[in-house]
Amino acid sequence: MRLLLGTLFALAVAAAVGLGGTYLALSRGAAFGALRIGAWTAWPKTGTQDADPYAQASIARSGRLPVALGDGLTFLAKNDDDGRRLDGRCDVAVSGATPAARFWTLTVYNLDGELVANSLRRYDFTSQEIVRRGDGSFTIMVGPRANPGNWLPTGGIDRYMLVLRFYDTAVGVATKEGREIPMPSIKTRSCP
Repeated sequence: MRLLLGTLFALAVAAAVGLGGTYLALSRGAAFGALRIGAWTAWPKTGTQDADPYAQASIARSGRLPVALGDGLTFLAKNDDDGRRLDGRCDVAVSGATPAARFWTLTVYNLDGELVANSLRRYDFTSQEIVRRGDGSFTIMVGPRANPGNWLPTGGIDRYMLVLRFYDTAVGVATKEGREIPMPSIKTRSCP
């Protein structure tokens, strides 16, 4: 009887730890093979047949279709370059240049992956509509108050994430961390 109770207890603990770990991995987006460049993170294999089981489960759980590697790559940022969480009450500057791509978009989402509600219904910028400097670089201000030039409203929410999608780009699985790829910097400029 003691052996049976001990075995049942061990199985219950193993199931709780395994299922809890899987839930945390899926809810926090912990897929393998992450590519980090500055504050930006991408998972190049997520849209391929080589995606790890956690990435596949996360896709199935969310119901969102990832950008396939042959089509492009998606980078996420939940923090600025200094590691500070992106706060919708602060003014944040996304500036610099991007890797070569036929087309790209920068979108503001809440942490649940939904577009950030705002009265202007302005959710993103594309590479075709952005105002650039003479050298091709740009600055996009993300914040609750209107700014001149490129500005994306946050609606003053507590936390958000930036999603930068590149279409038809050479950045992907063969790209190594720390390699010199021009990615925009993310700097918090002012916070109330």
